[in-house]
Amino acid sequence: MSLLTTLARLEAVRAGRAQPLATVRHRHLSERPMVLVPLAAAGESGAPLAVLLGTDRLAPRLHIVPQPLNRTQRFEFLAAMAADLLPYLESFGAEVELLEGSEKDPESGEKVPVVRELCADAPQLIVPNGGAVHHLALLGRSTRFRRTAEDPEPGPYPAPTQVPLMGRWLTHLTERAQVPGSSLLLPMTSLLARHWATGQSHLEDQHLAAQLSWHAPPAELTGAEAAELAESERDAAGQLVRPPAGPATDPKFDELVLGPAITRHDAAVAALRRSDGQARQDDRQDDAEQAEVLVKEARSQLEAALFAVLEPTWNDLWKGLDLLRALPPAGHLADRWESDRWSYTGHRDRLAAGEPPQPKRDDAVTAARKLAQREREQARLDIQEALDDPLAMAEHRLAGEAFAGVVTDVALEYSAGPRSKPRPVLTVRTPDRPHADAGREVHRAHAEPAQRGEIAGSAPGEVLVRLVSGMGRKKEPEPGSVPEVGDTVVFTLFELAPRQSAPLPEPEDTPWTHGGPPGGGPDAAGTAGAAGGAEEEWE
Repeated sequence: MSLLTTLARLEAVRAGRAQPLATVRHRHLSERPMVLVPLAAAGESGAPLAVLLGTDRLAPRLHIVPQPLNRTQRFEFLAAMAADLLPYLESFGAEVELLEGSEKDPESGEKVPVVRELCADAPQLIVPNGGAVHHLALLGRSTRFRRTAEDPEPGPYPAPTQVPLMGRWLTHLTERAQVPGSSLLLPMTSLLARHWATGQSHLEDQHLAAQLSWHAPPAELTGAEAAELAESERDAAGQLVRPPAGPATDPKFDELVLGPAITRHDAAVAALRRSDGQARQDDRQDDAEQAEVLVKEARSQLEAALFAVLEPTWNDLWKGLDLLRALPPAGHLADRWESDRWSYTGHRDRLAAGEPPQPKRDDAVTAARKLAQREREQARLDIQEALDDPLAMAEHRLAGEAFAGVVTDVALEYSAGPRSKPRPVLTVRTPDRPHADAGREVHRAHAEPAQRGEIAGSAPGEVLVRLVSGMGRKKEPEPGSVPEVGDTVVFTLFELAPRQSAPLPEPEDTPWTHGGPPGGGPDAAGTAGAAGGAEEEWE
């Protein structure tokens, strides 16, 4: 936790409400997001119990598993969930942009012009917290390899056709969620924590209702009191008024509500089976019809109980979206969303090409590519947020990695040699205390084109910067390329573009010590593409 975040948390405790950590919104928000609240059964990791999802705030759709131990009912639940989720995910694949670029010819090694499709938009899933992301990842892992009735050898318990396809989408979205700055799958608690600081710990922020309580506490309560009330308030029946839901359930709910409701449903289903058998023998339809009514009533009661648990979190997710939409978008947001669109387009194309599902474990090259991509995207995200947001830049200024100030003097100097070049020296008055060692390279923020300099000297409250680039090719600097006296400038001691990592070998060229031939699997060469590794170079 940075110093600025710590100060903001302390201020939140003092003021009794959340404090801003950003002046702009650093994550893309879709105009039509899919809000999804999953619920898992206690005692078994990844066992689905219910899900509330939809794109309409006033019309959520509920799907449940009446008996989580019943394999058939699980697949029926997953098929119903896929029937709602897949049309949304696939609806963004039709409208595309045609982009001209170039890529290397595998035979000649020369660059050849190509035209590629880029989806004009991409889907976005909003879930309550990181636990919900993990739950979706488990669902994806457990379903993307399932055999269906259409397979040559379906085996026992074939899954509906759309279930493995949904598993592949969930795996792609949850893997993409690990890329810094990605917005295809967003946990609301992390989203709010990036933009506001509360007076509680990061772990306590994982309870969405408690986190939101810091933003608008009742007049008679502080944020801490409102958060405690959101976590612990119970109704007359002993149930939480605002359950965590996503994906954990309250033990009291499991004991007093969920367990008896499942037992009633199981008993009604057992009675229906007995009455069906008797009806075939005694030709008595009345008992069978009455048993069917009891099953429907038991299921309705179970749905009502689960909806009551999920609805508060559903409403909280939309409240969080309202808070975030009030912030203006960051300047580099479109660039990061374009990267998400490329990721979505790539997965769409892999599905259309009939490639196999993502492997359970990545080969060495794919794992290295993913790690390099995430490191590169984290560096790019830190730089872009600092350029877009004064509060983010303040983090670097406090750490001595940047400084801002007013230009008090400009001395036009030239380099030595037969072709002298302009090397103006700026005197910058600043309240910051950067690590300004003489000769250290600095970069001017918000300069177009990019401008580099070096520290020429420093004194308390003052830094001398010698500009060495970004002033044109003439002997005299281009107009406007050198700050004037009275201008406010910001310089960073870190580069304003992430460095590219060294290229990695193809899986078939990887040494056996790193998982390549001859010890690699027979499909090692195709694993990288199926796993959705680092994006290809595109110019």
